[in-house]
Amino acid sequence: MGSLGFWRLAQADPEWVAAVDPDGTEHTAGDLLARANRLVHGLRGLGLTKGDGICGLVPNGSEGLVLYLAALQAGWYYTPINWHLTGPEIGYIVADSEARAFFVHERHGAEGARAARESGIERHRCFAFGEVEGFRPYGELVDDQPATLPDDRSNGATMHYTSGTTGRPKGVRRRLAGIDPDDSAELMTFLLAMFGIPPGRPAGNEPQAHLVTSPNYHTAVTQFGGTALQMGHTLVYVDRWDAEECLRLIQDYRITNTHMVPTHFKRLLSLPDEVRKRYDVSSMRWAIHAAAPCPVPIKQRMLDWWGDCVWEYYAATEGGGTIASPQDWRAHPGTVGKAWPISELLIVDDEGDEVPAGSPGTIYMKMAGTEFEYKGDREKTEKNRLKDHFTVGDIGYLTEDGFLFLSDRKADMIISGGANIYPAEIENEIVLHPKVADVAVFGIPDDEWGEQIKAVVEPAAGVDPGPELAAEILASLEGRLAKMKWPKTIDFIATMPREPNGKLLKRKLRDPYWKDRDSAI
Repeated sequence: MGSLGFWRLAQADPEWVAAVDPDGTEHTAGDLLARANRLVHGLRGLGLTKGDGICGLVPNGSEGLVLYLAALQAGWYYTPINWHLTGPEIGYIVADSEARAFFVHERHGAEGARAARESGIERHRCFAFGEVEGFRPYGELVDDQPATLPDDRSNGATMHYTSGTTGRPKGVRRRLAGIDPDDSAELMTFLLAMFGIPPGRPAGNEPQAHLVTSPNYHTAVTQFGGTALQMGHTLVYVDRWDAEECLRLIQDYRITNTHMVPTHFKRLLSLPDEVRKRYDVSSMRWAIHAAAPCPVPIKQRMLDWWGDCVWEYYAATEGGGTIASPQDWRAHPGTVGKAWPISELLIVDDEGDEVPAGSPGTIYMKMAGTEFEYKGDREKTEKNRLKDHFTVGDIGYLTEDGFLFLSDRKADMIISGGANIYPAEIENEIVLHPKVADVAVFGIPDDEWGEQIKAVVEPAAGVDPGPELAAEILASLEGRLAKMKWPKTIDFIATMPREPNGKLLKRKLRDPYWKDRDSAI
């Protein structure tokens, strides 16, 4: 194999600035390499062997990056945990993943300490960045360890927990190949190579910088940022995403690639013109987005502003997906693209039979050369499969020439008067209203129709919620959306419950309306 992979690159060029923390602190590749090596030696001293797992409850930045790099070169599974969860929810993941070490940043110390008690993990395996009740200082594990490259290195992996629409989250676990970590990293680079993104090292390549816009506990954020690092790009972390700050970072660090979600686009486009014109974003070559359907006019405005650098893909933690170049999207507005070269798509009806082009059905995918299971849940793994394809429950259709269009999640579909109604289609129209910052559409009980359509709107800054705004929003749908798809009622909310990766926590909004019913459709 060639010369890619963080460990090779760090040894060849230890002074390369590999990561920038949210507070602006720069970390060289040599520094990160030494820290990751010390951690491997320290955890081996605790008895960790290949195939074991570690968990991290840490904010974006170099601490989590070191946990990731250590696991990836020692043959371990690293599970970054969502810091919005409560202690018992975190404790469940620590226990379920069979973590043999648990790392917590003091910012999340209260819930981290609860999680440790809940999970039953031995206290000498709990380490804190800063001070966390009952945890050992991180320095105790690493300070006396050598910075030398450990021997007997082999590739590890992340094991992310999917939030899932029902029940407890499940860890998506892949079999480890037992190969050299740098060779494994080089194989990972196919992800960015599909978008045409080049290495940022060794010498002779133009420097590349990747902006990490969302929390690292999300699969895509880890994959894109991790792969960029393995290609020699500088990672620039944000702590909390802010539209103007995003533009400043792109300008100051000459960011060339990033991973975003449509909510980011909406917030960027909502900035006043004079603010947008203040920043030079011409360095951006690949603004890659996913996680939620992007309304066609919003994407069009981003392309008009940033030029042909806005790429889209559709994928799942479990593997496989599609990709849409700016040119593909201009030719097929609204598409999420065609299958990756190593992936296949299958659209089927409720009986599992393939449907013709243009007909919506459940989307199944597969990716060559990768197998996964939901850890400890063979039944769920098998239930979501069709032969060697799997589904996450999304609905969509394929065109004759293989372009995929998403309709919605099966779980979010509204059945009203026997008709299937896709909330995403309604949301995409309402969000275009200038007085709307965010919107969620879902079904609520209706004795006559089964379900009626409810919209919950977060008004734009300075806009008063109320019946007048509701009437104005509904009037804007005239001629754009069939009346049967109009929300029956609109409620208002100060802040929409979204995860920082843009994923809408629709269940939080929907559940109160269904609490007195025997079943939620």
